Amino acid sequence: MSGETPKKLRDTFKKKLEAAKNLEALEEVRLDFLGKKGNITANLKLLSTYPIDVRKELGAELNKLRMAIIDDLTKKKEGLEKEVLLEKIAGEFEDLTLPTLREDKGCVHPITQVKSELANIFSKMNFTVEEGPEIETDFNNFTALNIHDSHPARQSHDTFYINERDENSLPFLLRTHMSTVQIRTMKRDKKPMRMISMGRCYRSDYDSTHTPMFHQIEGLVIGPNITMGNLKWCLQNFLSIFFEVEKVSMRLRPSYFPFTEPSAEVDIGCKRTKENLMIDDYDEWLEILGCGMVHPNVLRSCDIDPEEFQGFAFGCGIDRLAMLKYGIPDLRTFFETDKRWLEHYGFKSLDVPGFMLGEKA
Repeated sequence: MSGETPKKLRDTFKKKLEAAKNLEALEEVRLDFLGKKGNITANLKLLSTYPIDVRKELGAELNKLRMAIIDDLTKKKEGLEKEVLLEKIAGEFEDLTLPTLREDKGCVHPITQVKSELANIFSKMNFTVEEGPEIETDFNNFTALNIHDSHPARQSHDTFYINERDENSLPFLLRTHMSTVQIRTMKRDKKPMRMISMGRCYRSDYDSTHTPMFHQIEGLVIGPNITMGNLKWCLQNFLSIFFEVEKVSMRLRPSYFPFTEPSAEVDIGCKRTKENLMIDDYDEWLEILGCGMVHPNVLRSCDIDPEEFQGFAFGCGIDRLAMLKYGIPDLRTFFETDKRWLEHYGFKSLDVPGFMLGEKA
C-alpha cells in the first residue's frame, strides 16, 4: 500500500483500529502501520522520490499522522487492558465464609516449664534463686568443692576447657555443675542461707540420657545444727509436690561425692508400664538425685567455720525431671528444635504472678 495519501492512510487505520477487539489484534494493527514493513514506514521511505517542495509538505503530514497513530494505539491498548482486568476480577470469587488460616502459637518448652515449677516449689520453702556465670574458674568448679587434682572430672575428655587463663594461670572452663553458684553465694552472702540455682551445665558426653549441654538444679542450706534429717524432710516435700503425689516413697542410699560427707543417692519408688511411669505406686526403685552434708573442706574454702555452721546440698538434672514427669523417652530430642515435638510436649502459657507456668498443651 505504498504511495497512499495521508488521508487514505488515516481512514484505513481508523477502520482497522475500530475492528481490533483484543490486544492481539491491536498488535497486528500496530505492525501494519508502524512496523519495519508497515504503511507509514514505507511511505516515509518513498519521500526521497518526490520533488523537494512536495517532499517537505508530505513528510510533515506523514510524521503528524505517525504521532496520532501512536497516541490512538496507546489509548486503545489501555482501554483493552482495563477490560481484561475487569473481566478477570468479575470472574474471581472469594468465599468469606471459609475459616481463616490457623495461627501458630508458641509453646512453653518442657525445660522452661519444669524450671518454673521448681522455682515455685522452693520459693514456698523460703529458698532464694541464685545465678552465676557459665564460664568458670578452676577454683570454683573443682578446688573449692574438694575435688582432687587427679580426679577424672578434671580431664579434657570430661570437661570443656577454654584457652584463656585465670589469675592462677589455670584455664577457664564451662561449668560442669551448678555447685559453682553455691561457692559464689557462700563466699558472698551472710549465713544462714537457703538457696537453689538452676542453669546450663556442660560435659563431654552424648547418648539417649546425656548431652554435652544439660540443665541442672542444685540446692544448698547452711545454718547451725543442720542434719541429714533436715535434708530428708526437704527432699521428701520437694519430690512429693513435684510429682504430685501425697507422699513419695523415697530412700537414701549411701554413696560418695567429694563435696559432701556423708553422701547419698536418692531413690524413689516407681512402677513402670509400657506407656507410663507411676510414682504413686511402686515395685522398684529409681535413682533421682544425689545429696549429702556439705563437706567441711568446702565450708572452709568459703571462709565458713564448720564448727559453727553445717549444711546440706543436693543436685538433680532438670532434663531428667522433665523426662520422668512428662514421659519424654530421649534426652536428645530436647535440643533438636522439632516443632512437632514442641507442639506435643509443650505447654500453653499461663500468667501466674511471680512465675511463668503453663498447662499441658
